[in-house]
Amino acid sequence: MSRANEQAALRMERLAATPLTPVGAVTGRGAWWGAIRAIFSHREMLSLLVRRDLKARYKDSTLGFFWSLIRPLIQLAVYFIVMGQFLGAARSIPDFAVYVFAGLSAIGLFTEIVVGGTGSVLTNAGLVKKVYLPREVFPLSSVGSALFNFGIQLIVLVAATLLVAKPPLHAQLAYAVPAIALIVVYGTAFALLFSAVNVYLRDVQYLVEVITMLLFWASPIVYSWQMAKTLIPSPIVLDVYTNNPLTLAVLGFQRAFWVAGDTAEWPGELLLRMTIALLIGLVLLLVCHRVFIRLQGNFAQEL
Repeated sequence: MSRANEQAALRMERLAATPLTPVGAVTGRGAWWGAIRAIFSHREMLSLLVRRDLKARYKDSTLGFFWSLIRPLIQLAVYFIVMGQFLGAARSIPDFAVYVFAGLSAIGLFTEIVVGGTGSVLTNAGLVKKVYLPREVFPLSSVGSALFNFGIQLIVLVAATLLVAKPPLHAQLAYAVPAIALIVVYGTAFALLFSAVNVYLRDVQYLVEVITMLLFWASPIVYSWQMAKTLIPSPIVLDVYTNNPLTLAVLGFQRAFWVAGDTAEWPGELLLRMTIALLIGLVLLLVCHRVFIRLQGNFAQEL
């Protein structure tokens, strides 16, 4: 046997002795923990994707990140003038501008997470087909960029409370924590689910946009919860409406930053409702992640 053949045989023996490491979809009992470890090991890539999404969104624009402020401010102006002044909603809701902007900030975070996450895998089809990395980083990068924009809007919201001389220096400010947690948990769960399904059914991204629009009007943002309570005659229907996690998150955010609402009527045991919804959301997040893990195996082929 020649020296070249001996070296080739040795290489084959070493390759045969090397344990195989799966780099595709993780299956089996340890799938969830394996996926979490993979995401953690690629945390730098996740950070890069978040920064890339933020830079790409405002690339070559003169105002840059100020666009993340202009859009909600224009929405606020439209709702304040049309709903508040023309339709008279401001007469029954004190400090209507702060009330509306608090709701817009909460629903805007949820919408950006879900809509951005739904199309994240398709947007990064080139990376999915060429490089192995945990597919979860794509919807999670949408969560990160949405939180960045939300932070900017939160600064504007606090500034608005200072303009009306009613800063949220009260104990109810603590409601902001479970409210944001609800939005992030449910938004991330749906982003994972819809991003995976959207690879196989491309109409999902358009359906999600319609659903988020309906959720906006189904939440007490441009009208008060007291008005909904008056118009909904059935206590069962009212409980279903109130216990919607997004409604609870909006109510919690309004209670945290809308100081004029300290004397308003709120749903009973609001914090308890939010806690229960958050626990259910964590279970939903695990289920949606499990579905994502099962569907991601054929992403490259479908794309």
